Amino acid sequence: MADIKREIERKYESDDSGLPDLIGVAGVETVLDKGVMELDATYYDTADERLAASSITLRRRTGGSDAGWHLKVPVAQGVRDEIQAPLSDTLPDDLAGLVRSRVRDAELLPVVRLRSARDVRDLLDSEGRLLAEVSVDAVHAERLAGGNGVAQWTEIEVELADGGDPGFLDKVEKRLRKAGVRPSASSSKLARALAETAPKKRCAAGSPEDAVTAGDHVLAYVRVQRDAIVELDPAVRQDVEDSVHSMRVATRRMRSTFKSYDKVLDQAVTDPISEELKWLAAELGVDRDREVLTERLTAALDEVPRTLVSGPVAERLGIWAGDRPGGASGRLIGILDSRRYLALLDALDTLIADPPLLKAAGKKKVGKVIAKAVKKDFRKVTGLVEQALELEPGTDRDVAVHEARKKTKRTRYAAEAARPALGEPAKDLVKSMKALQNLLGEHQDSVMARQTLRELSAVAHAAGESAFTYGLLYGREEQRAAAVEAELPGFWDGVKDGAADL
Repeated sequence: MADIKREIERKYESDDSGLPDLIGVAGVETVLDKGVMELDATYYDTADERLAASSITLRRRTGGSDAGWHLKVPVAQGVRDEIQAPLSDTLPDDLAGLVRSRVRDAELLPVVRLRSARDVRDLLDSEGRLLAEVSVDAVHAERLAGGNGVAQWTEIEVELADGGDPGFLDKVEKRLRKAGVRPSASSSKLARALAETAPKKRCAAGSPEDAVTAGDHVLAYVRVQRDAIVELDPAVRQDVEDSVHSMRVATRRMRSTFKSYDKVLDQAVTDPISEELKWLAAELGVDRDREVLTERLTAALDEVPRTLVSGPVAERLGIWAGDRPGGASGRLIGILDSRRYLALLDALDTLIADPPLLKAAGKKKVGKVIAKAVKKDFRKVTGLVEQALELEPGTDRDVAVHEARKKTKRTRYAAEAARPALGEPAKDLVKSMKALQNLLGEHQDSVMARQTLRELSAVAHAAGESAFTYGLLYGREEQRAAAVEAELPGFWDGVKDGAADL
């Protein structure tokens, strides 16, 4: 099983002068010489360097105290998660799964070999506790694929101790800069090795800031969602909190964009992809929806005085929730390893590389094309909300409110894509649509909670148990829905006024 470590470090250019004296840096009492270790690492990537393009490194390293396989994934500037697995001749399955969304069917090849002589120092405080590890690395890089170049350099690396204060690195850097040492221009040894052994010009992916036409703006937003799906894949596999929900949102954003901007992207191409995105969202939501509803009902039950809890209500709720430790993760990993999912990722790459642009996509009067799509979605929301307000409380109104919520999300996502083109009016619409979505979502959650309470009540009654507490909870959910319905008319008037500037 792989181990995960949060790595916070900084790299610096170095000449032959070595390390300056670090005694006196705030908090440093002792600099302990740990000697020189020889490291030999082979880095793996696809022939077209997909991992490097995402600033991900995968290596097999011998020497030092942590020999084995290491996968490093960027988290923020100077911060990476390092996933380690024991040394073996072949790539461990755990690590292979974490890079599958990027590698897919391509072969992982040894691309660079780095041999380093690492001169290590530990920075200790007055009580002998480790503050940071500082090393001077003499590196020899050899290209193994895509060329046969070699390169050599020396660098200084400062890695914060586990649980340390990142501000300490600022203090070390101040001393290094004073001694003439400057931050490295490369984010990693691999990045520098690739650049120096086989220099090549890489084209940066487009961004909203680069957008000129309506098609540019829409594709920039689609690209962000594609990247989110790919980047969240390892997190979903590792059960990182909120990762499943975030990936599901990315699929929804992309589907909504295809629908909202159907005058920009050809639906004959996007509709089949939308269906696959819908499938993925459904698979991601199998356990998530029940989990959210369980949390709501559990919290509601906790608010009920114990004297009003009649029968094994909590136990019934637990059985309904169907707790399956690890089950959801195993099922989702199967989805993420499936041919269908990997084919979807390939289809998204193809769409972005060769987009099915329609005539409106090439127009440089971006505001007109983009605003028209957003206004179209907002009109649909208007119709649905006003229809819901005209209906009497009951099933028909519940259905209408739910439909309005779905269209509200689509309008919100359309406005998100439009923000670089439309500016503040789109930003304001995103804000108001999010607030409306939350309000209508509270109503829908109440509808689903009441449906579940009816089911639980029927099961309890059939077992000869009291259904009193289920009825109590049902009544409270009715009150919550009624409160939303009472708030909606005034809230909606404010939304319409705010959208007038669009």
